[in-house]
Amino acid sequence: MTDLVTDRRTGTEAENAGAAEDAGRGADGTGTVELRVGEDWVTVCEVSALIPGRGVAALLPDGRQAAVFLDRQGRPYAVSNQDPFTGAYVLSRGLLGSAPGTGPFVASPLLKQRFDLATGRCLDDDDVAVQAYGTRIRAGEPAALTA
Repeated sequence: MTDLVTDRRTGTEAENAGAAEDAGRGADGTGTVELRVGEDWVTVCEVSALIPGRGVAALLPDGRQAAVFLDRQGRPYAVSNQDPFTGAYVLSRGLLGSAPGTGPFVASPLLKQRFDLATGRCLDDDDVAVQAYGTRIRAGEPAALTA
């Protein structure tokens, strides 16, 4: 079966064989969060490990860190965990929010700059951005984690 997966960086939908059902979860709420890293999908955690509105840090196979979030509607997002203003790996501990005219964002816990979760763009400085990752939730049995 081929489903559509929304790329959180671009907002576009693409066909993906075996993608998650509906909003990305199985009927029983199980599933794993996967990030698009290069050409591959990397499993980073089970959905149950995420609390809506809070972030977790994930170590990727190439050594980079991602800050992974689940918004209050159950949609996953991921951006680089490194705050570009300080160099500290802290964005996973930032506060989630939204404002008129923007999508969800994370505010750095250090200097409070806000980063759009879909694009990585800094909402307070047009010259700065963090890496944003495509995300999806794969429904079904827990998988062996790859990161």
